[in-house]
Amino acid sequence: MMTVGPDGKIMVRRCLVTLRPFRLFVLGIGFFSLCFLMTSLGGQFSARRPGDSPFTIRTEVLGGPESRGVLRKMSDLLELMVKRMDTLARLENSSELHRAAANGHFAVDRFAPGAGLMERIQAIAQNVSDIAMKVDQILRHSLLLHSKVSEGRRDQCEAPSDPKFPDCSGKVEWMRARWTSDPCYAFFGVDGTECSFLIYLSEVEWFCPPLPWRNQTATQTAPKPLPKVQAVFRSNLSHLLELMGSGKESLIFMKKRTKRLTAQWALAAQRLARKLGSAWRDQKQILVHIGFLTEESGDVFSPRVLKGGPLGEMVQWADILATLYVLGHGLRITVSLKELQSNLGVPPGRGNCPLTMPLPFDLIYTDYHGLQQMKQHMGLSFKKYRCRIRVIDTFGTEPAYNHEEYATLHGYRTNWGYWNLNPKQFMTMFPHTPDNSFMGFVSEELNETEKQLIRGGKASNMAVVYGKEASIWKGKEKFLGILNKYMEIHGTVYYESQRPPEVPAFVKNHGLLPQPEFQQLLRKAKLFIGFGFPYEGPAPLEAIANGCVFLQSRFSPPHSSLNHEFFRGKPTSREVFSQHPYAENFIGKPHVWTVDYNNSEEFEAAIKAIMRTQVDPYLPYEYTCEGMLERIHAYIQHQDFCAAPSPAPGGARAPQSPFVLAPNATHLEWAQNASVAPGAWPPAHSLRAWLATAGRACTDACLDHGLICEPSFFPFLNSQDAFQKLRVPCDSTESEMNHLYPAFAQPGRECFLQKEPLLFSCAGSSTKYHRLCPCRDFRKGQVALCQDCL
Repeated sequence: MMTVGPDGKIMVRRCLVTLRPFRLFVLGIGFFSLCFLMTSLGGQFSARRPGDSPFTIRTEVLGGPESRGVLRKMSDLLELMVKRMDTLARLENSSELHRAAANGHFAVDRFAPGAGLMERIQAIAQNVSDIAMKVDQILRHSLLLHSKVSEGRRDQCEAPSDPKFPDCSGKVEWMRARWTSDPCYAFFGVDGTECSFLIYLSEVEWFCPPLPWRNQTATQTAPKPLPKVQAVFRSNLSHLLELMGSGKESLIFMKKRTKRLTAQWALAAQRLARKLGSAWRDQKQILVHIGFLTEESGDVFSPRVLKGGPLGEMVQWADILATLYVLGHGLRITVSLKELQSNLGVPPGRGNCPLTMPLPFDLIYTDYHGLQQMKQHMGLSFKKYRCRIRVIDTFGTEPAYNHEEYATLHGYRTNWGYWNLNPKQFMTMFPHTPDNSFMGFVSEELNETEKQLIRGGKASNMAVVYGKEASIWKGKEKFLGILNKYMEIHGTVYYESQRPPEVPAFVKNHGLLPQPEFQQLLRKAKLFIGFGFPYEGPAPLEAIANGCVFLQSRFSPPHSSLNHEFFRGKPTSREVFSQHPYAENFIGKPHVWTVDYNNSEEFEAAIKAIMRTQVDPYLPYEYTCEGMLERIHAYIQHQDFCAAPSPAPGGARAPQSPFVLAPNATHLEWAQNASVAPGAWPPAHSLRAWLATAGRACTDACLDHGLICEPSFFPFLNSQDAFQKLRVPCDSTESEMNHLYPAFAQPGRECFLQKEPLLFSCAGSSTKYHRLCPCRDFRKGQVALCQDCL
């Protein structure tokens, strides 16, 4: 064992005393600078190896002069440090001499450590200077070699003239001028050189052809698709509740709803599993991004959850999450922009570059806010992957508003439309727009015991008003006065301390009730009455499911974007004839009464009739847990908007349609001997084609015959042959972009075909045209699905 004498201990102690904090700081800088220097040199010595950065050659060639400059600066810095340390040492020596003289003793060895340190720093500086000279020689030799290689590749780093890539040269020009506008370009290796532009535009984006001298193995080898996994129904929703997160009142509301309905979801899954039998179901990886709950979109809903704000959107989103999870799919949920970027693989920057990896999700469910956020941050990847997106859209988006060019030219452009998606990618709360897919939500389903209790516990003279916000009650004194003559009126209007003045004194206001207590109130009431707003919410269905009669006002003229502020700017021309069109058209009497509130006699007569009417709780199958599971299962397994669409026929010489005229000569039917269209969903044999009367939309024309308009069948009808088989006299046939085509114009006996598949539309009408309409049958209680759609 080595021993240290007293002098050695004193020496170590003096070294520690001598190396004051400032000296340690200066030494630290020197050591860090040396490490940085050696790291920089390591990049220069490494030469080119397989797997290097795509731009290693260019970086090294251009890095030579800069590296030599760095070496010189480092050497100068160390020399400067030596001089300053020498000055500090002299000052320290002087101060130590004075203190020693004052203390009466003097030790020469106190200065030995400082002197030794100075010698070491000077030696380091000399070594760095020697290294700089040697590296300078190496880099000069490297530059000479690289210049020869660059000469051979200079022509290969010019924008190629390839007719298959017509935008290449223009994109290179743009990159020259703007590549520093977004850090994401540097993230992908762009460094301002022509080669880096072309490599980026051919390998990260796809505007230029691959460079022949590049290693194409990595860029052309697509990741192998993962093996298919069968989806298995789930009944335990505890993990879903964890995935939903917390921290927002809206999420707390959604989790409470999901937890309350857990037993109903489990029972519905069992029923659907028996119905589907052993049919294979692909498990999908699904991202759910609730854009309106992100801070970036304002999240105006969460603060209003406890103040009577609208809950319809949160009801629907909670049920969507439960549906996807119960069906057995992989689920990821985001409610912030940061989470969205992380899950998508968004590169750092301002959103102009594609994603850093292939999209790991088969489907993305979002809303208009989330759609906008994805477009802003996914670059070109948004166009590539937008076919996988499903947009939850309460009021629907019609094709005329969805097609950007057409909407701009014909006055249909709004703040919410022009996305150029397949219209079926928009998913609505109610089945009011056949051009879109019907997503829906669920209402609690009662068992027979609960129904019996409701029948025996109903108060024949109790009414509950639909409206939690005081503003809805304003100006309704006349209706309330008539209603008060026959019924005890209850309200659930939110208030903090004082009773809202808009609510009359004879109304018993319970304040804002939790959902279970609200359900109990509905189970006692005879009538649930609406005052015209809010439109198409879930509450009327909940009331009907709990044995109430729903009374609503008829709108004359109908409300639309042309005459009502609420609908202005929404991407639809739909006319709303009542507060809840679904309840009026798909449920109707005796559960739903729609009257003119401006006619006091009609209003009063309706109340008397309702008091005499006995109704049982009723819930349409499509709004049960099983109905929603069945519908979304069919969408996930059959809807594929990423497959290349069949082009709309361009004129009169399109192939013959596989139809025959029905025996009564009123419409076309799918010919029995016609081959089934491969991959068509809904199955094409369910199609029935009618020529609508002038001024009638296809949506209404199909309903007139007890059918549903099916826009995916339009391509089968988009031919002159279809008109001929319907015995329509076409003196001329033209193909144009118009959301009303295919159609027949009576005055000139002209037939018009659709030129743009995205404009096939069930909605829309004109007195000039008889529209050719594709209709289909539907399952009882499930209008979204045809008889054979499962």
